[in-house]
Amino acid sequence: MSQTKVGVRWTIQDVEALPDNEWIRYEIIDGELFVTRAPHHKHQYVIGRIFSVLDNWSLDSGLGEPSIMPGLIFSDSDNVAPDLVWVSYERLAQIQDDAGHFRGAPELVVEVLSPGKANEDRDRSAKLKLYSVQGVREYWIVDRIAQRIEVYRREQAQLALAKTLLVGDAITSPLLPGFTCEVAQIFVSRSPKTAET
Repeated sequence: MSQTKVGVRWTIQDVEALPDNEWIRYEIIDGELFVTRAPHHKHQYVIGRIFSVLDNWSLDSGLGEPSIMPGLIFSDSDNVAPDLVWVSYERLAQIQDDAGHFRGAPELVVEVLSPGKANEDRDRSAKLKLYSVQGVREYWIVDRIAQRIEVYRREQAQLALAKTLLVGDAITSPLLPGFTCEVAQIFVSRSPKTAET
């Protein structure tokens, strides 16, 4: 992950002028440009597992839907693409623009940590502050290496750490009535089948 020099303030228009590259993600937080490469396939696998359990619950409940890497455009200088969000249908009607971007905060945002101090600092500090200011109600920071999930919930107008879940725990949320998922299910890893002789 790289960052721009201090003093340069990036906007959506600046990012739109950059060359398209499907392997690079550009995000702006408070006018600072963050450039990240396509993540490890295990990172994507964990996102897929979380999407799957949220999608199954959403189909059953009919209350909303998850989305992988949607564009969240809060302002010209705050434009990010979190790994995953969940948004209620009521909120979706309020924040989705004609291009399919979100111009406001979804209820739930999920970020899976990428290795490296700069990446962790971005998700644990810069994005936590941004999501807190913008009104996200719950934020999950998923550490696939340590196999834990930090759950931040809105308290007194800001996101605060509510709990840290480990492999033996289950995720529930007041945003998602009746939703429960074993943390181990998120991090399950399949081994390749061996040929029988």
